[in-house]
Amino acid sequence: MAEQHRKTTLDSGWVAARSTEVQFTGIQLTTTHPPTRPTSPWMQALVPGTVLATLVKNKAVPDPFYGLQNEHIIDIADSGRDYYTFWFFTTFNCKLSSNEHCDLNFRGINYSADVYLNGHEIILPKGMFRRHSLDVTDILHSDGTNLLAVLVHPPDHPGRIPPEGGQGGDHEIGKDVTTQYVEGWDWMAPIRDRNTGIWDEVSISVTGPVKIIDPHLVSTFSDDYKKAYLHTTTELENRSSLTAECSLSVQVTTELEDSICLVEHLQTQDLSIPANSAVQYTFPELFFSKPNLWWPNGMGKQSLYNVVIVIDVKGFGESDSWSHHFGFRKIESHIDDATGGRLFKVNGKPIFIRGGNWILSDGLLRLSKKRYNTDIKFHADMNFNMIRCWGGGLAERPEFYHYCDYYGLLVWQEFWITGDVDGRGDPVSNPNGPLDHDLFLFSARDTVKLLRNHPSLALWVGGNEQVPPDDINAALKNDLRLHPYFESVEENSKPVGDWSPMSTDFSQYLDGTRIYIQGSMWDGFADGKGNFTDGPYEIQNPEDFFKNHFYNYGFNPEVGSVGMPVAATIRATMPSEGWQIPVFKKLPNGYVEEVPNPIWEYHKYIPYSKPTKVHDQIQLYGDAKDLDDFCLKAQLVNYIQYRALLEGWTSRMWSKYTGVLIWKTQNPWTGLRGQFYDHLLDQTAGFYGCRCAAEPVHVQLNLATYLIEVVNTTAEEMSNVAIEASVWDLDGTCPYYRVHENFSLLPKKVAPIFKMKYPESKDPKPVYFLLLKLYNMSDNRVISRNFYWLHLSGGDYKLLEPYREKKIPLKITSKVSIEECTYNIQMLVANTSKRPASTSSTARLSDGFYGTHSLETLACGVGIEQKSSWFKRIHRCFAGKSDGLKVTEISGPDVGVAFFLHFSVHTSKMDHNEGKDTRILPVHYSDNYFSLVPGETMPINISFEVPLGVTPRVILHGWNYDGGEIICEVV
Repeated sequence: MAEQHRKTTLDSGWVAARSTEVQFTGIQLTTTHPPTRPTSPWMQALVPGTVLATLVKNKAVPDPFYGLQNEHIIDIADSGRDYYTFWFFTTFNCKLSSNEHCDLNFRGINYSADVYLNGHEIILPKGMFRRHSLDVTDILHSDGTNLLAVLVHPPDHPGRIPPEGGQGGDHEIGKDVTTQYVEGWDWMAPIRDRNTGIWDEVSISVTGPVKIIDPHLVSTFSDDYKKAYLHTTTELENRSSLTAECSLSVQVTTELEDSICLVEHLQTQDLSIPANSAVQYTFPELFFSKPNLWWPNGMGKQSLYNVVIVIDVKGFGESDSWSHHFGFRKIESHIDDATGGRLFKVNGKPIFIRGGNWILSDGLLRLSKKRYNTDIKFHADMNFNMIRCWGGGLAERPEFYHYCDYYGLLVWQEFWITGDVDGRGDPVSNPNGPLDHDLFLFSARDTVKLLRNHPSLALWVGGNEQVPPDDINAALKNDLRLHPYFESVEENSKPVGDWSPMSTDFSQYLDGTRIYIQGSMWDGFADGKGNFTDGPYEIQNPEDFFKNHFYNYGFNPEVGSVGMPVAATIRATMPSEGWQIPVFKKLPNGYVEEVPNPIWEYHKYIPYSKPTKVHDQIQLYGDAKDLDDFCLKAQLVNYIQYRALLEGWTSRMWSKYTGVLIWKTQNPWTGLRGQFYDHLLDQTAGFYGCRCAAEPVHVQLNLATYLIEVVNTTAEEMSNVAIEASVWDLDGTCPYYRVHENFSLLPKKVAPIFKMKYPESKDPKPVYFLLLKLYNMSDNRVISRNFYWLHLSGGDYKLLEPYREKKIPLKITSKVSIEECTYNIQMLVANTSKRPASTSSTARLSDGFYGTHSLETLACGVGIEQKSSWFKRIHRCFAGKSDGLKVTEISGPDVGVAFFLHFSVHTSKMDHNEGKDTRILPVHYSDNYFSLVPGETMPINISFEVPLGVTPRVILHGWNYDGGEIICEVV
C-alpha cells in the first residue's frame, strides 16, 4: 500500500449524531460547542464505516444480518434522506513548523459532505469513489488542537425497494456514482442507509513546500525476462511562493530475510519547480538484472520490492516521501483462437484462470486490514488465482489489493455499472448510467491512480453484464489504452516490444499496462457479444460439469451454486424459528421441491434440488432429521458440487476453456447461497472441494467418462510419476487396486491416464470410496491426493447412513506452539484400523479387480506403504520435539474409512456462556473435511488467533464421530 510522508490516520475518537437531533451548526461544533463525550444525541462512531454500522455498534438498531431484524430497521425510502444524514465529529493534534503544509484526506465518502474545521466550511463534491485532499494549512490552530466536523449526506437517489425485491430495487441508485447492491439483490437484503458515511480512511499528512502526488510505476522486460526496467513518473506540487530547488530520489529495495533489506537501486535527480505550480517528472529508467518476478498463486513466488520516492527541497530538507510495494511482472491477454475465450499470460506464461466473484467484505462497509488478510488468504488457500470485483460492489481498497499482491490473486476490477440497474430489469432500468457522466469518469480516473501500481491488478472492466454509456465507454477506452509494448502478439501485427524509443514513456500513461474490457460478457468472456450467457446459478448433477454441452464458451465469468453453512452458523445468525430445515415437497414428476422457512428465504437460501433437472442432492443421503443432520449432508454436497465444477472445467483446459469464475466466493452478510465461507468466516466443505480441485498439479476422476486424469497447470514437465487408485467398500475391504507407474506430465496439459473400471466389475458395491494418489516415484512424495465417495449409476448414498454407526479407531498426535496470541497446531491424524489380511496371493484378476472374499493385501497396500517413509519423516519431526506432544486415541472395533473428518476450534467451557456460539473464527486449516482409508495418516496444520484470557480447544467431528471429540485443549 502507498504510504505518504508523516501521515496520521484518524480512525478513533469519532462521535456521530443524526443531523436533525443536533441544534448547532458546523461552525459552532468546531468552535464554541463541540461535543465533549458520546452522550445523547451523540454516540461512538465507526470511522471508517457507515451510519448504519455506527447505529448497529451502539445498539440503536438491531443487527440487520440476524434473522429478520433488517425488516425492523426503517428504510431510507420511508424515512427520507434526512434520517440518515449524520454529523461525525473528532479532534486531532497537528502543529506545523515553518514552510510545512497539512492536508486533510478523505479516501471515500458516500455520498457528499460538508466539512468544518476550526470554524471553516469546505463543501465536498459528490461521489462515493473519489478522493478528497484538502490543504488546511492556514486553518489549523497554532496550539495544535483542531476540531473537525463532517456532515455526511446520503446518495441523491436512494430509491425504493419494491415489494418483490429484485436486482437493485427500483434501480434509482444507478443515477448516482455509488454502490448498487445496497437496494438488494437475489443474494442480498437491502442496506437501509444505502451505505451513507465516511466509509474509507481519513488521514492528515504533513509535507514541506513540495508534495508528491500519485506516482506511477511500470516494469518492462527484455532478454526473456532476465532484464527488467522500472519506469517511474510522478506529479510534484510546489505550494510555496518561491521556486523550489529540489533533489528527487527513487530507491528500490528487496527484503532478503528477517527484515534485512538489500538496496537494489538509488537514483537522484535535481530539478526546479516554479512557485505555486505542479509538474510531472519522469525518472530515467532503472535497470535490473535477473529480477525476482511476481507470479500469481500457483505459478511461483510473489516477489515484492519496496519503491521509495523522496523529495528534498534546498533550505528545507526532506519535503515529502512516498513508498509502495511493487512486483515485476507483465500481464498480457488476448482472445484464444482454439476456445474463443480470453487467455491471460503472466511473464509470458499462460495461466488457466480458476477463481471467484467478489462483492465486498462486509455489507455495512466495516472494512479492516485484518479481515482483508483473512479474506484473501482464504482465496489463496483454495488455490484460486483470480478474484473478480463485481460492478455492483466497490472499487476495492488499497488494503484489499495489498493482500492480493502478497498472496498472488489476480484482480479483475469493474467500474460501477450493472445490467440490472443500467439497462434491464423490472422495472426496466436506465441504460444511460449515472446522471453525471463527468463525475463517473473523474471517479474512474481517480480509482485508476489509486490502484494502478499493484501487480495483482490484471484488468479493468466497464461493467457487469452491461457496457457503460457510449461516451463513458469511449472515454475509458481512450484513457486506458495500452502502450504498444503491452499489446499482445496475437492481437497485433507488430511483435511485442516493437515500439519507437521516442514514444511516450510507459509510466506517463494513466495506466497503459493492462487491458480494458467494456463489459463482463464481451471480448472473450461468455459468448463475447454481450448476450446473457453466463451462469447457471443453481445445483447441478456433478457429472454434468464434465459433459461437452454444459457450457459452450471459453471463459465463464459467473457460474454459481449452493452454499449452505454449518449448523453453528445458522444458530448464531438466526433465532430458533430459523433452525427449521426445509420441507421436502414431492412433486408428481418424482422430483423434490425444497420449501425453506421464511428466515432462510429472506437470507436468499438456494435449494439443493432443481425440479425436472436435478434430484435433491441432500436426500441422496436419506431424509435429514434435524438442522445438524441437514447441514452436515449439505457439506457433503457442497464438497462434491464445487470440486466437480472446477474439475469439469479443468478437464478441458485449453481445449475448450481458458478459465472460470465461480459466483460467488463469499457473502457480505449472513446469506445462504454461493459461498465458500460464511460471513462469520467459517469455511464450508465447498472451500476444501475447491482447494482440492484447483491444485496446480492434480489427479482427478472424470465423472462423465470415469477416466482418471492428471492436470498439470504449471510450466514444468514432471517425470517419473505414478498414480495409485484404490477402491474401498463399506466393509473396509479393498476390492479394486491399480498402480500406473513411471509416466511423465507435460506442462500446461491435461492427460487421461486410464479408466477406473470398478463399476463394471462383478457385483460392485452400490456405495464405495475411491482414493487417488499421484506421487513422485523417486522419493515417494505425494503430489496430489483426491478422495471420492461414489454410488453406482442411478443409485444414491443412503447406505452411508448406517455406516455412521461404525466406530473407526483414530490416533491423533498434536503439537502446539504459541506466539503471542497466535496458535499453531501440527497434527498427524491416523486411521489405525488394520488393513484386511490376505487370504490369497493369487486372487488378483485382470485390471486390478479382487474377489469379493479375497484380497491380495500386498498389492493393495503397496501404494499406501510407499508413502510411509514420508509420514515417518513427519513423525520423526514430532518425536524430536517431545515437549508439548499430545496423543489422542479414539478407540473403535470397526475397520473401514474414517469418513468426512473435520476439525473446529472453540473456547473452553469455562470461557463461554451456555447457548452462545463457542467457535473461534477465523481458523486456517491445511485441509478439512477429509477422509482416511485404513492405515492411512495425514498431516494437518491449524492456525488461529485467540483473544487474551481465552483457552482454545480443538474438536474433531466426522461421519463416524457424531458427538465430537476433544483433541487438544491448551491450558
